[in-house]
Amino acid sequence: MTTELYFWIAFILFVLIMLALDLGVFHCKSHSVSFKESLAWTMVWIGLALLFSVVVYFWKGPDKSIEFLTGYIIELSLSIDNLFIFILVFSYFHVPQQYQHKVLFWGILGALIMRVIFIFAGVALITKFHWIIYVFGAIIIFSGIKMLFQKDKKIDPEKNPIIRFIKKMLPVTNEFHGDKFFVRIKNGALAATPLFIVLVFVEITDLIFAVDSIPAILAITTDTFIVFTSNVFAILGLRSLYFALAGMLNLFRFLHIGLSFILIFIGIKMVLSDIYKVPIEYALFAVIIILLSSIAASLIFKKKHGPQ
Repeated sequence: MTTELYFWIAFILFVLIMLALDLGVFHCKSHSVSFKESLAWTMVWIGLALLFSVVVYFWKGPDKSIEFLTGYIIELSLSIDNLFIFILVFSYFHVPQQYQHKVLFWGILGALIMRVIFIFAGVALITKFHWIIYVFGAIIIFSGIKMLFQKDKKIDPEKNPIIRFIKKMLPVTNEFHGDKFFVRIKNGALAATPLFIVLVFVEITDLIFAVDSIPAILAITTDTFIVFTSNVFAILGLRSLYFALAGMLNLFRFLHIGLSFILIFIGIKMVLSDIYKVPIEYALFAVIIILLSSIAASLIFKKKHGPQ
């Protein structure tokens, strides 16, 4: 087997082991995730990503290491915008906090599978049809502009066609049954619980999100291993990041502006790649500056609340 294949196998085994430890050991019982616990796990995932970038540095060289870090930061920063949707979904369905981790665990596991399909398809398209980079670039720029002028996010799962289809196909209970996704009702039929509907909505959200994020990282590199690993580290750290930031996300009022400028910058970089190739270290620096500037502006210029 080639060295590349060994790394693929080793990385996938690492992911499976971490997921097994997460659900089977550290979160085998449903409980409310504390800020201290979530912050510790967030630091663990960030530390593992930085350690992996060192591994890539010695294996594939400094350029690939920077590509990984840039892709990881882009995916992680764009994922923060997805956390707002998670908060809205959990609030809409009144999901108890002790069940939220399980939803995010299985939701993110499904997201990993979808990302693999998106990544390999995206790389294959760019390799076979070079002109597709202009389409991806246009999609990213459009997404950035849309995010820039987007008003307050609102959700209405009852209008979602997939949710409506599930409710037509399966009976859905009116209340939660612990952390179960399915239960047997009085007549012995299988019924979905509201927690399953929440899981489906989380999956739909990530699918929509992937349409923006995957082309964004393909603008940085088309190395399938780098794209995949940076995505995985960002997604696996998303759950702990959610519980660490859930109570503070409303403080970052300018974050969506920063994320929109990151998307627009990456989109322009992709569209102009045949004319001028932006050095990867410059792209990394630009992404970090835009992200930190939006966070700093949010903390400095806090939203003034009127009388209650």
